[in-house]
Amino acid sequence: MTATGAPTGLPQLLRRRRMLRRYDPVRPVPQEAVEALLQAGLGSPSAGFTQGISFLVVETEPDRADFWQASTGAHSAGGRWLEGMRTAPLLIMVWTSEVAYLDRYAAPDKGWTDRDPEHWSAPYWFVDAGMATMAILLSAVDRELGACFFGVPPERVNRVRKVFGVPSEQLSVGVISVGYPVKSQTEASGSPTRRARRPQTELVHRGRWQA
Repeated sequence: MTATGAPTGLPQLLRRRRMLRRYDPVRPVPQEAVEALLQAGLGSPSAGFTQGISFLVVETEPDRADFWQASTGAHSAGGRWLEGMRTAPLLIMVWTSEVAYLDRYAAPDKGWTDRDPEHWSAPYWFVDAGMATMAILLSAVDRELGACFFGVPPERVNRVRKVFGVPSEQLSVGVISVGYPVKSQTEASGSPTRRARRPQTELVHRGRWQA
């Protein structure tokens, strides 16, 4: 939405989307906005309508502290990145279940009864999670919020599972931090400021990959 409350068009949302790494620490995300972000993620495409993507919302100060402790350790040398990310008032953990997708496609209307992952041309449990994540990121922009997607280090995932009671079948996709951006973080930062954007001619192929 714009400052006047009018809807923002998709091209504008795509242009404005940034991975922001520092937030206003004293301005919480309204509950109405939290629910809107979750509904955007839940409404994203789902192979076979499996609906195997789950979100774990972390928004109280003690729970956020538990997350950072579990995901980084007490003495993590995260530097400015971690310092900035810790200012986020809202964290949305994104989880996916391979089991849910294998079960769904073993159902009579799909028929892969052996539940073999080799049937899949790509692990759609992660594909769908990526689409749900992008839906949340764009919804955040539409509400004048900042957001950033980041991963939990593999060696810390089980610790996060234990602290938050996440079932073992759930696979960690990553975490979306959300909050109101501080003025210094309204522009692009991170890798996009150090790497040039590759031209479309290198990334888009028409008719054949190579002529």
